[in-house]
Amino acid sequence: MLGIIGGTSLLYAELPELEKKVVHTPFGNSEVFTGDIALLLRHQGERPPHRINYRSHLAALAILGVTRIVTIGSAGSLHREISPGSLIIPDDYVSGTTIPSIHEYRIRHVHPGFTPSLMQQLAGIIPEARFGGIYVQTRGPRIETVAEVQALARAADVVGMTIASEATLAIELGMEVAALCTIDNYANGLSDEALTFDHILASAAEHRERTGGIIRRIRGGMA
Repeated sequence: MLGIIGGTSLLYAELPELEKKVVHTPFGNSEVFTGDIALLLRHQGERPPHRINYRSHLAALAILGVTRIVTIGSAGSLHREISPGSLIIPDDYVSGTTIPSIHEYRIRHVHPGFTPSLMQQLAGIIPEARFGGIYVQTRGPRIETVAEVQALARAADVVGMTIASEATLAIELGMEVAALCTIDNYANGLSDEALTFDHILASAAEHRERTGGIIRRIRGGMA
């Protein structure tokens, strides 16, 4: 089964009609909308990024039989040539914060990263997305400082607060994973306008029809 994870970028989008289930896991309970796909909204209970129960969310998808995941995340551009409104399928990630793990009491090493074949399939479905680039995850919920953005830009292309955690846990649970970033803003200091969460919400609202269409295309092409 295909699983789709979304957050801020899906707030205003028209989502498919699916049955809502509460899935009980060893790490907590998560709500998942199920049918021919499993759709999970990461900010359940309006939790900010650093309080999301990633382990419960990914375990819930595994329990439902999900074997492939596309995680969609709002991101900020670290480079002027990557403009707000664009889409990126990253091919690797960097984490500047602690990544959760399901392996709390035993030594298990995984090789994290995105699944090449699933990335290629996603690129075929969303050809307007830029293929390749580095995603860097910060803890949140605060926006990065100008100095942090300058440092991050030397190692990455876009910055967000969720995808690295989800991708790592997906790999730990034996699932394939690919990501799609919606670029909703320039990172702090790259624009003359002061960045706020309201700007990110406004971008999500502006692109709601496109986002809904992307969900339908992924569902039709991968489910």
